Amino acid sequence: MILSITIFIHLLMCPMLKTNEGKTDRIIRIVLGIILLGLAFFNLTGAAQIIAGIVGVIALVTGAIGFCGLYKVLGISTMEKK
Repeated sequence: MILSITIFIHLLMCPMLKTNEGKTDRIIRIVLGIILLGLAFFNLTGAAQIIAGIVGVIALVTGAIGFCGLYKVLGISTMEKK
């Protein structure tokens, strides 16, 4: 748990992680992450529980920090153009 928090703080402070998620994208990820984590903790069992938990954490963290590594690799950005 401490390692996860340390990694999360490092990601927040890393200057290479330029925000590439727009407001709507981030909200969807956060809501989806919370729903999946709720399902993983209270409703699912077995492999489905593990998968929902992992995807939920990824969605929640990427939504919270506003950066998606896959978007960067694919050259995608959902940021609003100014």
